[in-house]
Amino acid sequence: MPLKRYKPVTPSSRYKVWPDFEEVTKSKPEKNLTEPLKKSGGRNNRGRITCRHIGGGHKRKYRLIDFKRSRRDEPAKVIAIEYDPNRTARIALIEYKDGQKSYILAPNRLEVGANVQAGENAPLDVGNALPLRKIPVSTSVHNVEMTAGRGGQIARSAGQSATLANVDGVYAMVKLPSGEIRKIHADCYATIGEVGNLEHMNATSGKAGRTRWKGVRPTVRGMCMNPVDHPNGGGEGKSKSGGGRQHLKSPWGHTKGQKTRKKTKPSNKFIIKKRKKKK
Repeated sequence: MPLKRYKPVTPSSRYKVWPDFEEVTKSKPEKNLTEPLKKSGGRNNRGRITCRHIGGGHKRKYRLIDFKRSRRDEPAKVIAIEYDPNRTARIALIEYKDGQKSYILAPNRLEVGANVQAGENAPLDVGNALPLRKIPVSTSVHNVEMTAGRGGQIARSAGQSATLANVDGVYAMVKLPSGEIRKIHADCYATIGEVGNLEHMNATSGKAGRTRWKGVRPTVRGMCMNPVDHPNGGGEGKSKSGGGRQHLKSPWGHTKGQKTRKKTKPSNKFIIKKRKKKK
């Protein structure tokens, strides 16, 4: 997916780098495959902000994506590639022989008119979903399940892919996009190929207003605040650590860079290699 640059005729277009959307073939989503999406403003069920810098934005409808690829050994035809405002990847509208339609993540090089299939006997083509034990080693996959039947949870954003490193008994060794190597049950399904919209990380919105359309509110540095508002606030001028020599903290007291994963988490036994090496 190439990116499009604009002539600097306005301040916003000077730095704007935007996708050209040439792969998108359909503008409006399927009505029966959408549902209302209520905005939370970053608040939980008690009305307290648990995720900052969220609010406003354009109205959206959630697209129901078939992460489980539940219809097995039934070929479907790709009839459209659509834009999804809820994710960085594009989505593909597929239709089965009985007329049922569903959405899947659109992998790179998947075109309209292609056939996709999920099942143990599916061919090794882009967009087909198979169990890990049926996929050749060193194949790039996405939408990987962590528990059989739960649906894909790994490598779902734009340009992401995991690599099947090895299959040993009932477990497969999968190298995740973070570099972590993890054991996943060989019966878990994964989709061949990498997620499309590869140039998403290189896009630039160009202006603050377009960021607000996405529902992202401004982020203010703690150093610019007062001591009553943030642990890093206060001091004369641009002061590190608020006038004293305290360590940088978050508003809740955690030291920045502190590890939050539990050391005794049960799933640690499935991690063969961590994403960051110990120095």
